[in-house]
Amino acid sequence: MLDVCLLGTAGMMPLPHRFLTSLLTRYNGSSLLLDCGEATQIAVKKAGWSFHSIDTICFTHYHADHISGLPGMLLTMGNAERTEPLTLFGPKGLKQVVAALRTIAPELPFEVHCEEITEPEQVFYRNGYKITAFKVNHNVVCYGYTIEIERQGRFHPENALQYGIPKNFWGVLQKGIPVQYDGCEYTPDMVMGPARKGIKLTYCTDTRPTESLVKNARGADLLICEGMYAEKDKLAKAKQYKHMTFYEAARVAKEAAVSELWLTHFSPSLVHAGDYMPQVREIFSNAHLGKDGKMTELNFEDEATPEQEK
Repeated sequence: MLDVCLLGTAGMMPLPHRFLTSLLTRYNGSSLLLDCGEATQIAVKKAGWSFHSIDTICFTHYHADHISGLPGMLLTMGNAERTEPLTLFGPKGLKQVVAALRTIAPELPFEVHCEEITEPEQVFYRNGYKITAFKVNHNVVCYGYTIEIERQGRFHPENALQYGIPKNFWGVLQKGIPVQYDGCEYTPDMVMGPARKGIKLTYCTDTRPTESLVKNARGADLLICEGMYAEKDKLAKAKQYKHMTFYEAARVAKEAAVSELWLTHFSPSLVHAGDYMPQVREIFSNAHLGKDGKMTELNFEDEATPEQEK
């Protein structure tokens, strides 16, 4: 199960009723934060979630509304007596940007590690998360992220018994590690079925529609995607500043065949955003307006019954 909390939905500047765009996920005791604009730490507190388990922060790009909250977040973590290291991911230049921001948060009781993304598409593994960063099309270098919880195949004890594999090696094989014992080699494929469908979440802000976004969001359980503008006459402005409209995001969701779409990163000028949703749902029916503090749980699919497997 992956817990998801959309901390804020505002773009450009925080508003009294909208924090800046940020997302927090939890899986197996590990929390991952995507973007950290001004006042993100307040949004975390308001949602009732904890700072202690945040061990990874991913940045889409270095515009202030996506990273200016980092010094405050680091200080809040330090004041909470954090000692575990924190890992940051972001486009090239991350180390320089973080070093500059840390002039106002110079002393911390934990280490901060920076991992820079240097390829158009790059994969990282962190505490059970598979993180795919993919380049999108904004007016500065910007990346979207797909977060996956992979699920291995079912363990077949009958196969292990058939091959005469001692039970003390079963757990090792389930972890994908081959075993050599008494002149024999036992491999995971001898006892494990094919990989099953896992959980997939894609998060993308500040971009025009791109093939990289469609590709990496394909089949996602949830796509959280920017919709800077909802008014039909704002399309030219969206193209000028390299953002998306509600309707473009809906078309991306439809083309990528995602299960659900949440819109986020709204323009400060956008009011009554819900009024535009009927037109959005004409394009993609399972589209929802993102709201600060909106939460959900993404679960693994139930295993198929024997009848379904035939």
